[in-house]
Amino acid sequence: MILAASGLRVDVAGSPVIEGLTLATTGERVLILGAARALFEAAAGLRAVRRGEILVEGLPPRAAVRAGMAACAPLDPPMPPGWTALKYVTWSARLAGNARAVARVMADEAVERMQLGRMAAAKLGGATAASRRGTVLAAALATGARTLLIEDPLCGLPPELARPLARVVANALSKGDCRAAVFAGRMPLESPLALTADEALLIDGAQVSAQGAPAEIATRERTVALRVQGDVEAFARGVEAGGGRAQVTAGTPSPVHVRVELGLLAARDLLRIAAESRAVVVELRPLARAFA
Repeated sequence: MILAASGLRVDVAGSPVIEGLTLATTGERVLILGAARALFEAAAGLRAVRRGEILVEGLPPRAAVRAGMAACAPLDPPMPPGWTALKYVTWSARLAGNARAVARVMADEAVERMQLGRMAAAKLGGATAASRRGTVLAAALATGARTLLIEDPLCGLPPELARPLARVVANALSKGDCRAAVFAGRMPLESPLALTADEALLIDGAQVSAQGAPAEIATRERTVALRVQGDVEAFARGVEAGGGRAQVTAGTPSPVHVRVELGLLAARDLLRIAAESRAVVVELRPLARAFA
């Protein structure tokens, strides 16, 4: 199991952004979609947990990193502009506890896996965003950790840059005994990172709204995730009476998370049923949208 959490609360600037999240991954290549950035930070040991527990490889995140079992690749961390990519990756291997000669070999292998080529000798200060993100991934690979926690390296890149980088990352992760969890807001189903994933988790606030194979979740065009205030039980009964199926996934706090399989209903019918049930739909999101 790459990642598990129970009753997790994580604060940012003194306010909770994750409250009560419980999850457990089962795959070797996992996509975690829609979660607040604080979940990645907590999993990577970069942000303290206020309450509950989060484990990576069965250990608290910082312990997993110290033991060499996990490494993280955050999105666009500060990098010394005067360093080359190879120096950055080599120091990552050194800081993981490897001797100088061993670190250089591991760095060379990681640079090759990320196909940095001539860019490895270029200064990071003048590197493109894609090259810098490739360097961060190579630095994580060079630690020798079995499990990598990766913050979406494709975020904000135009398609002509995102597609080749996704192919490189997916190929790099497929080599050796490497497990990975990629955290992203959304991920196109045709992306190599989605095609090579064996599990996806869709996070809706503090709830896992869907978990399974990416292709399976992406075909759920008739399933929507909602947040509902008011008489939620009456709303759920109304959905069932109209030919749909409603699953209340959380009772507190308000608004309540509800997953609806539309069946004979149209999405607009949910608003009518809510009004008739003295409930208010404050958010409606098709599950398949995470793979748009």
